[in-house]
Amino acid sequence: MSFWAYILHCSDGSYYTGHTDDLERRISQHQSGEVKGYTSTRLPISLVWSQDFGSRIEAIEAEVQVKDWSRAKKQALIRGDWGLVSHFAKPPSRRSSRHDVSTGSTSARDERAGENESRNLTPTPVRIEPVSSEAEIRRRDVTTPTIILVRPQLGENIGKAARAMLNFGLTDLRLVAPRDGWPNPDAGPAAAGADIVLERAQVYETVAEAVADCDQIYATTVRKRGVVKPVMSPDEAAETIWAGGGRTAILFGPERSGLENEDVAVARTIITVPINPEFGSLNLAQAVILVAYEWSKRAELASPPKVDLDPPAPQGELDGMIGQLDAMLESAGHFEPKARAHIDRWTIRSILTKPGWSAQEVRTLRGVLRSLNRKNRVVVTPD
Repeated sequence: MSFWAYILHCSDGSYYTGHTDDLERRISQHQSGEVKGYTSTRLPISLVWSQDFGSRIEAIEAEVQVKDWSRAKKQALIRGDWGLVSHFAKPPSRRSSRHDVSTGSTSARDERAGENESRNLTPTPVRIEPVSSEAEIRRRDVTTPTIILVRPQLGENIGKAARAMLNFGLTDLRLVAPRDGWPNPDAGPAAAGADIVLERAQVYETVAEAVADCDQIYATTVRKRGVVKPVMSPDEAAETIWAGGGRTAILFGPERSGLENEDVAVARTIITVPINPEFGSLNLAQAVILVAYEWSKRAELASPPKVDLDPPAPQGELDGMIGQLDAMLESAGHFEPKARAHIDRWTIRSILTKPGWSAQEVRTLRGVLRSLNRKNRVVVTPD
């Protein structure tokens, strides 16, 4: 299965970067406005670059990498000019003057000319190399929330939370004052392969430092804290996050007691779930997976492939199976007393016509009935 990173050119001249496991379908969804958010308000759009990868993680890494690039660097990639891509990857002071390209302000005429040129660009085979710095791989997609674990206690729970995040397409993890320090040797095995999340995890001393670059902050709690703030369910919060409006952070408290009042006070909104009032304690990873799942329902993640069901068996084959069973039951003396035989037969037919048997299923069950019938006909004689 292939995964793709791609760049779209929007009607206002801007670029949108994303990833998918079905490029043709995803582009069609963007073009029809089915993908709500950035591109749906900037139609028409056109695909100007794409690259396939062997795993979703690689596609996400490429998306995150390209998303942080400047407009000029993206256009160099779209044109297939890898030398110019490398040029823009350097700090301005180290760029060669042979590339006569300005990254400063341009006239409206020059900007429009650049935009018109980019409209005619087509996807190129230039491939994205592995990212080279932490700054380049930090996601800037406002629809993708940052998960912040406040004073987590067990490395194992951090690993499980990372696994839950990556299950649903989240990779930005921040830790506030983890009890046992970081990195924690117990986190890796519990993450079960979600190493990319752990490797990128950032550590902060305080909640305030962890959310300093965030515009929308949610606190997860199942207890009333006496703080007057809007309260949302995970699905309502996901809807708000997808609507955009800045970088989002979601706070999760330590395993033993959850978020403190001071932590909740930092947030703009509280996320809570309907839960058994007699047992409202959630495991840290369980809490993360609840919120991540609701967010993911609006993202494009791989689902188990749909398998076409075999068509129902023709009525004649189904009647043959029912008749075969009827004859066996008649021979075994099942339909007694005779006055109720019609009720039994009606009930049996009703049961057997409910599942919508396929032809293969009918043949299999008739084979079972024949085997049972043969067994019943065996005559045992004394030695």
